Amino acid sequence: PVGAVGILRAGLIPLLVFKLKTESDGIQELILDTLSNCLRVEASEALATGAITILKEKLTHSSVAIRSKAAWVLLEIGTHPEGKSVVCEEVIPVLVSLLEDTDPEVQASATGALMFATVKPQGRFSALGAEAIPPLLKLAAEETSKARLSAIKTLTMLAELPEGRKTLLEHTDTFQQCLNDPCEAVKRAAKIAISVIKWKP
Repeated sequence: PVGAVGILRAGLIPLLVFKLKTESDGIQELILDTLSNCLRVEASEALATGAITILKEKLTHSSVAIRSKAAWVLLEIGTHPEGKSVVCEEVIPVLVSLLEDTDPEVQASATGALMFATVKPQGRFSALGAEAIPPLLKLAAEETSKARLSAIKTLTMLAELPEGRKTLLEHTDTFQQCLNDPCEAVKRAAKIAISVIKWKP
């Protein structure tokens, strides 16, 4: 954390973001790791330098590590209120496409980023519009999926929209299965999801 603050104070974030365009894959991975740690502390400088546009491009990179790390940086940006809005506006459709990535790490990072983006109502509408429910249900149903917890939490937020709830009412069995998961957090999230989906106004 002290190192991250040092990098932020030295004003190195714009330079790191810019370097993502030109450096080799191995260096890009290191830059993305560095940005991830720094943006946990503060995201406004990265947003001001147009990091979202560059990160969005990296989400479709041929390297699994770069796709995964770029999604993780977006997750860190999405933990900040100002970051959520930008992620909602620009990146949700690409994150949804990554839910079906061949690599479990990429799926997990993309699901986590989506989870933070759907905290805002506009993020939920955008995720529904990008047809996020089917791939999220698939991830929630996979017992070995690293993305399982984030997928359940994201689906719970989508269930807060009438259209989302209507779709998910047909899939409560997926969440019932999650109640048997060995992980307590997954069980708890599934229980909350069921109560939100079955809630009647």
